[in-house]
Amino acid sequence: METQQASTLAVVADGPRGSITLNRADKLNPLGVVTLTELADAARWFDARPQVKVVVVAGNGRAFSAGADLAAFTGAGPGSVTPRDAADAGRRMADAVEAMTAVTVARLHGHCVGGGVVLAAACDLRVAADTTRFSIPEVDLGIPLAWGGIPRLVREIGPALTKELVMTCRPFGPAEAKAAGFLNRVVPEPDLDAEVEDLVRQLLTKSALTLTATKRHTNAVTEGMVATARCWSDADSLVTALLDPESRDAATAYLTRHSARRGESQ
Repeated sequence: METQQASTLAVVADGPRGSITLNRADKLNPLGVVTLTELADAARWFDARPQVKVVVVAGNGRAFSAGADLAAFTGAGPGSVTPRDAADAGRRMADAVEAMTAVTVARLHGHCVGGGVVLAAACDLRVAADTTRFSIPEVDLGIPLAWGGIPRLVREIGPALTKELVMTCRPFGPAEAKAAGFLNRVVPEPDLDAEVEDLVRQLLTKSALTLTATKRHTNAVTEGMVATARCWSDADSLVTALLDPESRDAATAYLTRHSARRGESQ
């Protein structure tokens, strides 16, 4: 068994199987610049271990991921990271995860929000508990859905539903996500680990060559249909939105509403 050192993830390779686990359970696994960079590094770490056929991507604690850590995209990144570099970290993460040689299986539970949806979309297969709650609140927060999220959602669920879910920001459940083609399997929450393990076991019985060939062929076809290469400019739209007065007003109103709701529920 091998592990990769990371401050916000648990990364393990054990023979033909591996795992990447978001490991900030106390914060519901937010995706800040450090985490996004570590996810991209983990993807490349697994690519240097050709014996690994399948990697499960999961989140510790009560949620898969609460999504982007917005405070991390205002220039407060590690070292000398510029605001644009910070804004582009999510795209680099999604590209690296999608490009992995190993087959990736997203294990989804609790909340899967915004950037967490993009991370799941970058994985090859997705299994969710029937209690999972999905949402894409970026527009309510006054920012566009970036990180290559738009083409990946269009690829999985089509343009009309992508527009609706991204523009309205309405939450949606696993039954709708599966019907739309985003999820492969939905199971009762107590059965989630067993279902993921069953899928992993099926994949591990196949040869690495045929798994990789199928993944590469499918990805090449979908890239020809809905290209992600143009998403380099997503970071520019994100940085612009962070400076746009109307977008900032929308974010303030959204956060105020949610703070009031939390206060009422206490």
